Amino acid sequence: MIKYLGSKRRLVPQIVALAQAIPEARTALDLFTGTTRVAQGLKAAGFTVTANDCASYSGVLAEAYIATDAAAVDSTRMMALLAELDALPGERGYVTRTFCEDARYFQPANGERIDAIRAGIDRLARTPTERAIALTSLLEAADRVDSTTGQQMAYLKQWSTRSHRTLSLRMPTLLAGAGRALCEDARVCAARDDVYDVVYLDPPYNQHSYYGNYHIWETLVRGDAPESYGVARKRTDVRTTKSVFNLRGAAWNALRDVVLTLRARHVILSFSNEGFLSNAALRALLVERFGEVAMVPVDSPRYVGARIGIHNLRGERVGEVSHLRNTEWLFVAGPDAAGVVARAGMEAAVLPADPDASPFQEAS
Repeated sequence: MIKYLGSKRRLVPQIVALAQAIPEARTALDLFTGTTRVAQGLKAAGFTVTANDCASYSGVLAEAYIATDAAAVDSTRMMALLAELDALPGERGYVTRTFCEDARYFQPANGERIDAIRAGIDRLARTPTERAIALTSLLEAADRVDSTTGQQMAYLKQWSTRSHRTLSLRMPTLLAGAGRALCEDARVCAARDDVYDVVYLDPPYNQHSYYGNYHIWETLVRGDAPESYGVARKRTDVRTTKSVFNLRGAAWNALRDVVLTLRARHVILSFSNEGFLSNAALRALLVERFGEVAMVPVDSPRYVGARIGIHNLRGERVGEVSHLRNTEWLFVAGPDAAGVVARAGMEAAVLPADPDASPFQEAS
């Protein structure tokens, strides 16, 4: 699975345990699915999962890992396709020029392999499922040989050790069972008539856009050759493609629309203490919609880019971070929320209600 700012890799066991502790819960929606880590955990636990995200790269990952039933895949054909793609000779194209020569995200030899394989996927993949699996394999292979701290806002001044490895495709580990992938604005998806037993919400925490942070994955999946700008060689449409959830003045109303619109019995929401919004306001909103809320704090190390220091767009270290850990809060909303937390083997925090709380963190 690709490196991702805000990834819930460490929280997946707790989130899945909470979902499993909801009586007779069978269906789940992961509304801001990102790399699909949580959606995969829910699917592996037996839930019928819908994974949604408006990013193109997220849509491909969701098609491969959530919408695809591993039992229905011709694994022999798929392995042969990946081997054929992996054997293609490199060819200098957009990725090599933009992300290896104008920037330093990948070694040029790997950039040429990415260019060749990406063009090969369009020629050789016979079905949308094959395309999604092949693109997922390419994304994960490129991630294993990049030279970043995990985001694509910058690259390292010196080549990373992993960047010297030869890019190699692997068969993604697919999951059996039914699922669905959607690529919609979260508010549009929430307003659907679909009803879920549990919805997982992981909205963006702050002003940093995933579209900008992972612009290379967006370009790889789209297969286009956009004009780029700056040292990071971002797509020019990064300047105009903005999510309301990344705007301090709009994020609260957008999330409120989502929560009040959802057709769900329970909601599990995760939010960092470093985000725009305050715990008190989030709790009050969930109480308004679902009646009962329990909150579980989880101590967590900060993302790898923070842990190694502050770098400029050239990958040069320019400062030290103020702290290395933060608190991720898991909110459980719905009937017997406290019982859900207890059955999951966790302990809820006891915090006073404040219905008049500001939506925003005091420190923001």
